[in-house]
Amino acid sequence: MKDVAELAGVSSAAVSRYLNGGYISADKADRIKKAIELTGYVRSNQARALRTGSTKLIGVIVPKINSESVSRITAGIGQVLDRRGYQMLLANTDNTPARELEYLDLFQNHPVDGIVLVATMITKEHRAAIASCRVPIVLIGQQVDGVACVYHDDYEAAFELGHALAGRVDGKIGYIGVTEEDRAAGYDRRRGFEAGLGAVGVWLDPSLIRQGSFTFGSGYRAARELLADAPDVSFIACATDTMAAGALRALDEVRGMGEGVRRVSGFGDNAFLRSLTGGIPTVHYGYLTSGVEATNMLLNTLDGVEGESGLKTLKLGHQLMNV
Repeated sequence: MKDVAELAGVSSAAVSRYLNGGYISADKADRIKKAIELTGYVRSNQARALRTGSTKLIGVIVPKINSESVSRITAGIGQVLDRRGYQMLLANTDNTPARELEYLDLFQNHPVDGIVLVATMITKEHRAAIASCRVPIVLIGQQVDGVACVYHDDYEAAFELGHALAGRVDGKIGYIGVTEEDRAAGYDRRRGFEAGLGAVGVWLDPSLIRQGSFTFGSGYRAARELLADAPDVSFIACATDTMAAGALRALDEVRGMGEGVRRVSGFGDNAFLRSLTGGIPTVHYGYLTSGVEATNMLLNTLDGVEGESGLKTLKLGHQLMNV
């Protein structure tokens, strides 16, 4: 920095202001820019972190990177980080809860200024790791008492979907869910869907419930198994749109092309599935908004903001689609 200042004919303080976005005259800014280009000067982020106590890095832990919902969430996170001068360190756990714990520990020791966890299963070990976290942390997708989080009410949304479908489906309804260790997508969605059906006197037969693993292939296999065991199933509700796409293909194979799109529902309002089918019954969540809100909450806390703009629990809304 001293060499840049001498070459540009300015003070070191002027170079510092230039690098940190402070006010400086256009003439000095141009001279400093040219001096930096001539010297090849690169600011040391490690030295900056030692001086300021901030790395300007946020650790983001996601269950998988090839998911439309996760891509929307990370897009929202990235928008806020970019606008406020931070960078993202992205970790993919491939839906492995143990790796979430590993990354929570790794990020704290990297270190990062804060962590956003797109949460799946919240085990006893997760609660302990979150409670002992040495940097601010915000969860997306799960509600955990005493922890800052941005989430959607999966039970309420599934109730509304089940209630709406009960009035339009004739015959037996099957259900393909995910592990109920995932409280939101597994437990709350199935229980809410059952309650929505039950509110109008329609019951979900336990023998018509299968379990998948968030993937197209698992939805397809579960639907084929369900159709083989119960050929008279009229409709298959799925815990995610990705699994619904697999169930749709299974129905088309068994019942004929075009049958699947009329006889499946999902969660997530997947844009690709919507473009192919014209839209199946599903629930739209503001995933991008959840990323934006969680990141603003985290960065506001790092800036010392408290109260409504700091760490809190925030429930976002939802919308039924094509019902």
